[in-house]
Amino acid sequence: MRPVRNVKTIIEYDGTDFFGFQKQPSVRTVQGELESTLEGLFGERVQVIGAGRTDAGVHATGQVISFRVPGPIPTDNICTVLNDRLPCDVRARRCEDVPESFHARRSAKARTYVYTVLNRAEPSAILGRYTWHITEPLDVESIAAAAAQFVGTKDFASFGMAERAGGSTVRHIVGFTIHRQREAVFFKIKANAFLRGMARAIVGTVVEVGQGRRRAAEIAEILAARDRQAGGVTAPPQGLCLTKVEY
Repeated sequence: MRPVRNVKTIIEYDGTDFFGFQKQPSVRTVQGELESTLEGLFGERVQVIGAGRTDAGVHATGQVISFRVPGPIPTDNICTVLNDRLPCDVRARRCEDVPESFHARRSAKARTYVYTVLNRAEPSAILGRYTWHITEPLDVESIAAAAAQFVGTKDFASFGMAERAGGSTVRHIVGFTIHRQREAVFFKIKANAFLRGMARAIVGTVVEVGQGRRRAAEIAEILAARDRQAGGVTAPPQGLCLTKVEY
């Protein structure tokens, strides 16, 4: 029997033309492309596990995957061979052998997402694929005041759904910072894990604070409601990027 290695790989992808990370029948997904490429490379089915199941249209520069493969290809060469075969909107950045117990999703301790808003009157032909264009000026100080109320261990049922029916909606947000750089506003959220749609729902809600449509003081009430209808709009997917996973 050939020895099997557990490989950890950091990948990046432009999510524009994908129906999310998780494999689905009859549509193009990141996991589907990776598994198809790995099967062609190693000659057998390979299951890819992702640290975060990003939604359709969401990007990643620091997604982490793990997979078990046989064969003599040195780990240092796997990225090179993958990038020769993968479509141009998915790239492997770094590969390494990890212990058998490593699991890209279950072993993760924290994940960081960055959401980008282009805050100016004119749209962008280039940045439109990677930002939420908002024309009216945003009050970044009010947004920061709202963002501070999300930090800590809380029930985020008003901002997302658990992966499984009846699953816990409690998560721990380690940090949530807002930074303006010229015409761009960056929302950086780090948490132990995220509910489905949680990052985008949080950004959409604090943006409404920055637009004067909500008060920062309302965040506590929204959290207490445990009802998605109490929260704000869901920010569009193209502004969101998974940038880092920590173990």
